[in-house]
Amino acid sequence: MKTIRVLLLCLALPLAAHLCLAQTQDAKGCKDSPLITRFPGSFITSCKEAADDTYSFEMGPGKPAKKIEGKFLDINYRYPSTASKAQVLRNLKTAIKTAGYTFDYDSGDYGDFYVHLGKTWIYVGVSVSLRYEEVIVTETALTQDVVANAAALDSGLAGTGHVVVNGILFDTGKADVKPESAPALQEVAKLLKQNPTLKVYVVGHTDNVGALAANIDLSKRRAAAVVQALTTQFGIPAARLQPYGDGPYAPIASNETEDGRTLNRRVELVKQ
Repeated sequence: MKTIRVLLLCLALPLAAHLCLAQTQDAKGCKDSPLITRFPGSFITSCKEAADDTYSFEMGPGKPAKKIEGKFLDINYRYPSTASKAQVLRNLKTAIKTAGYTFDYDSGDYGDFYVHLGKTWIYVGVSVSLRYEEVIVTETALTQDVVANAAALDSGLAGTGHVVVNGILFDTGKADVKPESAPALQEVAKLLKQNPTLKVYVVGHTDNVGALAANIDLSKRRAAAVVQALTTQFGIPAARLQPYGDGPYAPIASNETEDGRTLNRRVELVKQ
């Protein structure tokens, strides 16, 4: 993907020489994204980079934010005092529009906007306090690093009668068990084979986003999909498993935050 170049005519204004000086004050370990150049004369005050993270992008008034998962980069800049907020904002917007990005939400003079092109999503926020921020997320297939463990599942069932199975994954709004769920399902099967008399309810849970009836239906279908995977792929007798969908009725965290909603979207085993 071509680089978005933020340009400033350096011969037209008396302050141009100051704005176009190379900066040497960037925070240690930080550098520009290869996708977008900085506003001339700015320097980086902080940055964060991760191969596997998420960010919620605004999609406009009345529309739900879109959570994008993938390679994450957050860069904070300080722009020169000789430049105005409007000047920085105008330059950044013009550069990104020229590069062909779609504007999903633009707050106007307030100073922030959200755009995307293909699998690349960018947030830009410009402040009057001589600061602006860029968040760039490139969608990738993320890995599930934490999965269920048979011993931990056994301990949870013995202690409280129910336990969350980490690592069983679904696409948003769908009930198909993703292939990445295999390690977690293997641990559930291991638990059941080690305890041949154990019977469990497989309970699907959702967050509270969307219609109640749709969430209950989705949780039922997800629980049934897990049961089907355990019986067909891992040889667990169907008589030992009973699917149940609880929808959003039993949250374990607040649905007011994305982190909380993520925790609430889960599959549990409940001892029969």
